[in-house]
Amino acid sequence: MKKMKDELEEKKLSDYIKEPLIFVQADFKTSEELFEQLYHEAKSLGWVTDDFLERIKVREANFPTGLQLVNLGAAIPHTDAECVLNEFVAVITNGNKIPFKRMDDSNQIVESDVEFVLGLNQPHAQLAMLQSLMGVLQNESLLSELLLASTPQEVIEIFQRNDL
Repeated sequence: MKKMKDELEEKKLSDYIKEPLIFVQADFKTSEELFEQLYHEAKSLGWVTDDFLERIKVREANFPTGLQLVNLGAAIPHTDAECVLNEFVAVITNGNKIPFKRMDDSNQIVESDVEFVLGLNQPHAQLAMLQSLMGVLQNESLLSELLLASTPQEVIEIFQRNDL
């Protein structure tokens, strides 16, 4: 068990961010559009199960993930571990703000500038990943860099350069 824990701690956020699931300056108008595009890409790679799309939509409806930050909005959608065959963290920056219900008050909407979709199949890893992402979300200059990135490679470099 300790060995598995050590292996988990050695992995960084950047280890999960994979180029095919980085969408920069995208044009999604809704979370559903984002989820559908992400699902089709991840499914074509063999990284998710057939029911991933339906289950991420249901989970987001029941457990919203929108976060209002100081100057930006963000969302961290995710679904059940058994829907994920190959782990990933998708990074989406969007030309439009995407409305998400707020995590802390589902009656409120946050206009999200950046989304991190967690595709994790080790349930115990989810908490560590959420903690890493919260550090990213509290770093306004890092988020600004991400929003200015124009290629998936730039996004990867930002995470690597910041040792995340």
